Amino acid sequence: MSLAEYQRLRDQYRGANDRYQRQTTIYYSLSLMMVFLAFSYASVPIYRAICQRTGWGGTPITDSTRFTRDKLSPVSTDRKLRVSFTAETSGALPWKFVPQQREVWVVPGETALAFYRAKNTGDRDITGMATYSVTPDHVAPYFNKIQCFCFEEQRLSKGEEVDMPLFFFIDPEFSRDPAMRNIDDVVLHYTFFRAKHDQQHEQLFGNQSKASEEISTTTVPANSASTQA
Repeated sequence: MSLAEYQRLRDQYRGANDRYQRQTTIYYSLSLMMVFLAFSYASVPIYRAICQRTGWGGTPITDSTRFTRDKLSPVSTDRKLRVSFTAETSGALPWKFVPQQREVWVVPGETALAFYRAKNTGDRDITGMATYSVTPDHVAPYFNKIQCFCFEEQRLSKGEEVDMPLFFFIDPEFSRDPAMRNIDDVVLHYTFFRAKHDQQHEQLFGNQSKASEEISTTTVPANSASTQA
């Protein structure tokens, strides 16, 4: 083998090795980006699920396995808690959203029913999603929601107005926790945002409306022809 042939083979090997390393680096970078992207999407629902089961971050408990008979027995006490309700909407959501009552008084273990009212003041159908929190934050592990409009997205037609129920109770353990001894007032706050999938909903319902219009326009001439016959 001549020196020129050796150098040519060496250059081919180095070129192939460099291409392999570049491809490996690209694939590794893409895989890493996909992992971080998936984690960013999953982190919010995972965090929310953990908060709903533990009460972290002022998030009320929504774990139905904790709604046992002993938890739903009112504590024998003269001390009542005042639960106040507040609400707001994001600037991107043209809804009017207000509580129907300012407050309710309950004892731990007693179930209570409250209502919020929402109205779509926009010019189109819109889907919203509510987030919630409890103040003081350390009361959240004792605040349990049995049923709530915030468990799922809410879609309101243009001009539609609805009452949204909230069914909740305070865990009886609240009255036995020394850290809760000086807590007499609890605030439950809701914020409504426009759902991330709202544009997809608009496109879906828009396509359905367009398909219905096309069907109606095709059936009208057919009916006219049969009438003339």
